[in-house]
Amino acid sequence: MGTPLMNITTKILILHVLLLFSSSSSSVKAINGGFSVELIPWRGRPMKLSPSSSSKIAQAPVNGYLGQHLIKISLGTPPKEIFGIADTGSDLIWTQCVPCDGCYKQINPMFNPQTSSTYKAVSCSSSQCLMLDPVSRGCDQKVCNYTYAYADSSETHGFLSQETLILKSTTRGQGGQVMTTLNNVVFGCGHNDKGTFNDHEMGIVGLGRGPLSLISQMGSSFGIKKMFSQCLVPFHTDTRISSKMSFGDGSQVSGNGVVSTPLVSKQDKTPYFVTLNGISVESTFLPFNGNNNAAAAKGNMLLDSGTPPTILPQDFYDRLVSEVRKQVVSLEPIEDDPELGNQLCYRTNTNPNGPKLTAHFEGGDVVLNPIHTFIPPKDGVFCFAMTNTSSDVGIYGNFVQANYLIGFDLEAQVVSFKPMDCTKQ
Repeated sequence: MGTPLMNITTKILILHVLLLFSSSSSSVKAINGGFSVELIPWRGRPMKLSPSSSSKIAQAPVNGYLGQHLIKISLGTPPKEIFGIADTGSDLIWTQCVPCDGCYKQINPMFNPQTSSTYKAVSCSSSQCLMLDPVSRGCDQKVCNYTYAYADSSETHGFLSQETLILKSTTRGQGGQVMTTLNNVVFGCGHNDKGTFNDHEMGIVGLGRGPLSLISQMGSSFGIKKMFSQCLVPFHTDTRISSKMSFGDGSQVSGNGVVSTPLVSKQDKTPYFVTLNGISVESTFLPFNGNNNAAAAKGNMLLDSGTPPTILPQDFYDRLVSEVRKQVVSLEPIEDDPELGNQLCYRTNTNPNGPKLTAHFEGGDVVLNPIHTFIPPKDGVFCFAMTNTSSDVGIYGNFVQANYLIGFDLEAQVVSFKPMDCTKQ
């Protein structure tokens, strides 16, 4: 999902063939302060946490499905479980709500605000409503409503609301579980939603830099440092295996093998923009802009856990695919399957063991192995897990983020990468 269509960095969710995916699971881990959430992906009354929160690691079970990483939270009083896409490319937390006549089907019951004693609609004049982009907000009988449209034609329409949000927590060193309760979290109660969502996805948990994201609300009202880390398991990992997402002081990424790249601020405040200088295919360096002598534009890529494939500007993508194709010498590309379109694909029952790629970010290099770069969209076929866009800004998707502990530090304005087997988190 990710960045709404009306924002400056329009997200293009293409490569539909790669969304034939089997389920995968994911998540992330906490340490020394802050807390962790397993991935299955202002003014006013502040959120509150129980007094002993500093000694707890908040966790929630994970589900993985169709290339997305789902984070489990609970909303309302009594609490109702919500499985939402963990999305660093967008800011709004939203879920489908009753009544929802125009909504896509989901296998779990929809959230019913009338059954919650802590649900509150947000007024049009509130500071929370004004946090929405002007083109995203409206007013209906003094209640703030929102519209988010995504570039893959997915949409959510509903009322901006406040509710109690709960995460399962593990008390450090004591075992057992407790509940971490955040009061008055702003979220979207969607009553008319459509698009490419599957029936396991109950909405989106926005983790971007915008003011309404989970990390921003926790930082401004809950008081933890604005930082978190994730360790996504690779696509096609056994769905019983999960990892965790960590928030706050315990989420720093450090130690041997860590590389960091600075975040770049742009007009669109939500995405995590970074600078990619180029990609090497084995020893062959391909500059982002096609000119070895010209520096890459700052903030030419955004990191997005809600988009599976990596999406590159057309010229860069063409040069990269050509070089990868040249270095896969043991197999012939598929040319006669219209279902695959123009993707670089091979008929094989195992990963084609293609060339090692290295993403050269400003400040450090990230190695991408075939597990990151070749994905099986159907039996007996592996495809290059990247695609193209007419935009000059690319998307670093969740396939290539797998098996890296990635820290998003909004305090220091850096993103850090550390190689890790995320299936053993």
